[in-house]
Order: sequence, then C-alpha cells, then structure tokens
Amino acid sequence: MSKLTHLDEAGAAHMVDVAGKPVTAREAVATGRIRMSAEALEAIRSGSIKKGDALAVARVAGIMAAKRTSDLIPLCHPLPITRAAVDFAFEADAVAVTATVGVQGQTGVEMEALTAASVALLTLYDMAKALDKAMVIEAVRLVSKTGGKSGDWRA
Repeated sequence: MSKLTHLDEAGAAHMVDVAGKPVTAREAVATGRIRMSAEALEAIRSGSIKKGDALAVARVAGIMAAKRTSDLIPLCHPLPITRAAVDFAFEADAVAVTATVGVQGQTGVEMEALTAASVALLTLYDMAKALDKAMVIEAVRLVSKTGGKSGDWRA
C-alpha cells in the first residue's frame, strides 16, 4: 500500500512540506455533470432563469472556488493559480462542466480543479432549484493532471 502523504509516521494529519520541490508547470482537469428536468435544462440553455444567467454565475463561482480551495480543504496549500477556466456543455438531460486549472508551482492543482467543477455544479443547482429540486450532481472526477514528480496522468 502506498504511503498517504498527509499523514505522518504516527498517523497524524499534517501539511506536506513542498519547500524542496522544484517549481514546474502543472495543470489539472476535472469534470462533472448535473442531471435535471427538461424544464430546468431549457431555462438554463435559454438564459431565462429568474436569478440571471446561470452559466455565467456558475463559471465565476467555479473560478472563485479554484482560487479559494485552500480555505475549504484543510491541508491544501494556497497556490498562485495562473489559469482557471470553467466550461459547460449541454447533454440530453444534463449540463456537463469541465474545469481546468494551471499553476507554476511546487504542488499540483487537482483539488483546485475538482473544487471548481463541484462549486460550478452547486451553483447551477442553486440557480435552478426553483424549477427542479430533484437535480442530481454526479460523476465529479479528475480526468487529467500534468507536471510534477509523478508526471502526467489521464483517466
């Protein structure tokens, strides 16, 4: 079994020391989707949600979340993010999200990409919940990461 990096030899949680790691270009991409009723999907697609442009608000929320991940996830390092993008695609019964986050840093941005995708989806739920409270957020996952000691990875 591989050693968990956020636990010390005694099993106590700690923040990983990245001081000795080189600064490299790193990027992570996360995806997810929110299934919803045809009515809610059409309202988002047409921009007729009473709260405003749901996709624009969700995009900004996702970008803001990427920048604030270390405030939400206890052992994450605060990172000088150089890129955060949140994109949407319509599916037959859902809106899919892709979050891409980049950094020139000593640790990766996987958590930032996952957080951006999750918060963007939660924001879509909040924007459309008056039309469909049964929406389902699903399949939030890391699909790729580049850079760092462990190299590139793709799902």
